[in-house]
Amino acid sequence: MSPNTEPTGKPPVLKDATVLVVEDNVSNFVLIARMLGYLGIHCEWKTSGYEVVEYADTLPRLDLILMDIRLPYEDGYGALKKIRKSERLSAIPIVAVTAEASPEQMKKSRAAGFDGFLGKPLDPDRFPEQIRRILSGEPVWELQ
Repeated sequence: MSPNTEPTGKPPVLKDATVLVVEDNVSNFVLIARMLGYLGIHCEWKTSGYEVVEYADTLPRLDLILMDIRLPYEDGYGALKKIRKSERLSAIPIVAVTAEASPEQMKKSRAAGFDGFLGKPLDPDRFPEQIRRILSGEPVWELQ
């Protein structure tokens, strides 16, 4: 059973979900937080990949990590490697969210072990459905 499924095999109720947003741009975070809030999803925020594992370990529940690639101190790729080494966090889906939305960057993200890819700018009309799909265990790889 995937970490995104309840014992009944049904996708989780969105309002019970917790998403960690790793994003250094305040405006981008506010937009993501508002869209997640609209879905009834609780969100946490970290501005760098640095110490993201330690922070994520403090959260009582974590269903998804939305990870910017270009971050100060430690980029999304470095943070991804550390999260994957954590026994408790290794199965959490991690989706790259980046303004470097190109086929090459998507290929690099897939090869690095990300579970999905969302290009910026995020589309407010498509984002809710993208998040629903991700939380139900469907991989989402989209340049926008």
